[in-house]
Amino acid sequence: MFTVVIPAYNEGSVIAVTVFEVQRMLDNSGIRDAEIIVVDDGSTDKTAEMSLKSGAVTITHPHNIGYGRSLKDGIRAAKHDTIVITDADGTYPIDRIPALVEEYRKGFNMVVGARQGENYDESFRKKSLRLVLKKLVEFTAGRKIPDINSGLRVFSKNEVIPYFSKLCDTFSFTTSLTLAYMMNGMFVKYIPIEYHKREGKTKVRLFRDSMRTLQFIVEAIMFYNPIKIFIVFSALLLLFAGFNFVLSFAFKKTITFYLGLGSILLSVLMFGIGLLSVQLKHILNREDDLIDQGRR
Repeated sequence: MFTVVIPAYNEGSVIAVTVFEVQRMLDNSGIRDAEIIVVDDGSTDKTAEMSLKSGAVTITHPHNIGYGRSLKDGIRAAKHDTIVITDADGTYPIDRIPALVEEYRKGFNMVVGARQGENYDESFRKKSLRLVLKKLVEFTAGRKIPDINSGLRVFSKNEVIPYFSKLCDTFSFTTSLTLAYMMNGMFVKYIPIEYHKREGKTKVRLFRDSMRTLQFIVEAIMFYNPIKIFIVFSALLLLFAGFNFVLSFAFKKTITFYLGLGSILLSVLMFGIGLLSVQLKHILNREDDLIDQGRR
């Protein structure tokens, strides 16, 4: 059995349809005793009322606080360990949930629906920003990731809750979840899914939410693998050094030669700080392990 958690904010026009689709999927699959939880994140319309009428367990926030916080509260309230998350706006194919759950039960820690199709690509601007963030997350995780922030996922309640303090309370929740699982060596599987056109108006503010996602990516790098940040800075300093040496030899400028030499020294220093940060991380992790053992 599993619990389907649906975060919703001003989705009164579509939330009942989404819940009915989940119920129909459960009936068609012969799944009994599954649970549907809708978390109304301080909506100003009839989202909570329509959710209750549709028969879903409904949690309400007194005011809007964020997509990630809504998911966390829904997951905490779930009575089953297997959690499925999906959106309320009709963009994700509900009928693919059984396939994701079946794959999850093969031993994966998380199974994700990787979005495809013209509705996913949308505008060139959105596609470009998504590509930049995707490359940064792939650099951080050290592996290819088909979809960094898909909202259709299956995972374990008991496994995800310990990461809650490190997961974003806003739209970057799924991105931070991807990084948390991958940077801790957990098994993540992606299954291609068709992405539908959303119902209603999007709540995503492209530039603002992209900047927040970038912030959490940098924080994840510093927390899970800090040396990568210092390697990037070291590489940039070496490139700057090479550029100055070229100028020095081309125009016989002494100052550019010394700038290049100084950049090399700074690059070595930056790399050394990166190594120290790794050692500090190991020490802190060892202390956390000792504290956990003491509690047991």
